[in-house]
Parts: sequence; structure tokens; C-alpha cells
Amino acid sequence: MGFWELIVIGVVALLVLGPERLPGAIRSVHKTVRSVKQFGQQMQAELNADLRAHELHQKLKDAEAKGLLNLTDQEQAALTELKQAAADVNTPIISSEKKHEPER
Repeated sequence: MGFWELIVIGVVALLVLGPERLPGAIRSVHKTVRSVKQFGQQMQAELNADLRAHELHQKLKDAEAKGLLNLTDQEQAALTELKQAAADVNTPIISSEKKHEPER
């Protein structure tokens, strides 16, 4: 939107809502726009994570089909990433259990 379009919208909003309700309406619109942007970012991040998981799963299937021998660099990297993810999942459980143990 251009500068003049924003001015026209502002003038029309001022005439329709009046000076008392305009600040509240602006806050409400700002809050709604921010919520929509956050939702879009969350959906994009979730979609990217799902696509990455699918890609890793496909590479793992390819590696298993080869019997985990003579793997390409991409398949080896995917296998390493999956091993690291499995280690990361198990590590917080062990460390959090130690945190909750009473000290003697």
C-alpha cells in the first residue's frame, strides 16, 4: 500500500469511528495482524519440519534398501543426523532425572 492510500484509509476510519474509538480500533487491527503473522510463521515452521522429516525418512529408506552399505554422502549425512536426533531425545531425559534427584 502506498502512502496516500494509508492516508485515505486513516481519514475514512476517523470519520466512521470518530476520534474516541479510532485508537482502540487501530490496536485491535494491529493485534489481529500480528496474530495472523505469527500463525503463518508457525505453520511455515511446522511445514518445514514435516518436509525435513519426510526427506530424512526417505533417505533412511534408501539407505536401508542398500543394506547400509555404499551410502552416498547425502544418505550418510541423513543417517548421522537421525542418530544425533535420537541421542538428543534421550539426553534430556537422563539429565532431567539427575536434576530431580535429592542431593545427599
